[in-house]
Amino acid sequence: MNYIDGFVLAVPTAKREQYTELARTMAVLFKEHGALSVVECWGDDVPEGKVTSFPMAVKRQDDETVVFSWITWPSRQVRDSGMKKVMEDPRMKPDANQAMPFDGQRMIFGGFQVIVDA
Repeated sequence: MNYIDGFVLAVPTAKREQYTELARTMAVLFKEHGALSVVECWGDDVPEGKVTSFPMAVKRQDDETVVFSWITWPSRQVRDSGMKKVMEDPRMKPDANQAMPFDGQRMIFGGFQVIVDA
């Protein structure tokens, strides 16, 4: 079964195009290092919760939009190797990259084993 890296973050709504450009660049990089696909989703129906919610989890501010993303890898082994290569890639250096258009400290991420793919 495939392996998934999932992400939830808050992006300033005014920086949608800047984020989209960065996401396209990163998708190429991840795919060069073994990812099968990269999906980026801009929230348009993400309700506030009373106990938990995506907006609460990323401490979304009024001028931000929740983004939900995932990377599909063929396996955990390929992901571990590929992610290491991505982090070492010269294009990931701060001087090679534009400023991040979001607060990375509020990004939630994790790796997941696929248990159902129907």
